[in-house]
Amino acid sequence: MRLSSLLLGILVSASALAQPYPAKPVRVVIGYAAGSSTDIVGRIVAERLSAYWKQNVYVETRAGAAGNLAADVVAHSAGDGYTLLFAQNGLAISAAALPNLPYKAETDLVPLAPVAATPHILIVAPDFPAKNVQELIALAKKDPGKLTFASSGVGNSDHLCGELFNLQAGIQAVHIPYKGGAPAVQDVVPGRVSYYFAGMPVGLPLAKSGRARALGVTSRQRFPAAPDIPTIAEQGLPDYEATLWQGFFAPASIDPALGARIARDVEAVLELPDTRTKLDRAGVTLFEDNQANFKRFFHGEIAKWKEVVKKTNLKLE
Repeated sequence: MRLSSLLLGILVSASALAQPYPAKPVRVVIGYAAGSSTDIVGRIVAERLSAYWKQNVYVETRAGAAGNLAADVVAHSAGDGYTLLFAQNGLAISAAALPNLPYKAETDLVPLAPVAATPHILIVAPDFPAKNVQELIALAKKDPGKLTFASSGVGNSDHLCGELFNLQAGIQAVHIPYKGGAPAVQDVVPGRVSYYFAGMPVGLPLAKSGRARALGVTSRQRFPAAPDIPTIAEQGLPDYEATLWQGFFAPASIDPALGARIARDVEAVLELPDTRTKLDRAGVTLFEDNQANFKRFFHGEIAKWKEVVKKTNLKLE
C-alpha cells in the first residue's frame, strides 16, 4: 500500500511538471494606479501575452508605497510563474533608499524581462507662466518654495526626476506625491500643481492634445516621437538625464528554466508588429536587451540610486 501510494505521488508530481506553461491564468501585479505610465505599458504587454499564450493574463493593481505593496505581494508569492511583477525604477530606488522594507528586492525578486526604457516629459498647465525650462527655473528662484512638483509616489522615478532637477537647478520646489501618474495629472493640468515629470504614455498625449504644455524631455537626446520638444540638458542643465524603465520580475524561487522561458516569450511578444505599434502610439521606447543583462542593469540601478540619495540627502521614509 505504501509503495503504491508513493508511486501514485510520483506520477502525480511528474504529471504536474509535464503540464505546459501556462496551464491556468497568470497574474501580473502592478504597483501604480490605473492610467499611470507603468499601468498603461504593463496592460499592453499583458494583453499581448494573453493572446500569445492562449491563456488569460490579468492585471492586478496594488497601488501605493511607491510600488512596494505590489513588490511585497510578488516577493512572497509562489515561484511557479503564475504571479509576476511589472515594475519600474521605483523598485531599484526603494531598494537603494529603504533598508527596512518587508522584502529584499535584490534577493527576493529576480529580473525576468526588460520592456521599456523611455524618458520622462516635463509638463505644466497650458496657461502656466513659464514657457521653457530656463523660465521655470527663474520663476522658482524668484519665489523659493512656492512652486510644487507632482509625482506618482515617494521614491518613484518621477519623484527622483524632480529632486534631481531641484539639485541641479538650485531651486526649492516642493514635492507633492500621489498614488499614481493619473491622479497627479488631474492636479497638474488645471494648474493646482506647478509641474510634473510625467511618463511618456501619460504626458505626451496631453502635450499633443494641448491639455498640457511640454517644457522638455529628460533624455540626453531629443525623443524621436516628439522631436520638437527640447531636452532639459540643452536648456541650461547639461548634466541632467533620467530614464523611466519598466520590466517583469518574478519571485526569486522561480525555476531558472521557467524564468528564461517567460523572458523569451515576453521578448517574442515585443517583437510582434501590433505590440510595437501600440507601444509606439503610447510614446514608449523598447528596452531591447536579454534577461542576463537586465539582471546586471537592475543591480547597477540600485547602486546608482544609492549615490543619488546620498548626494541629495533624500529621506524617503
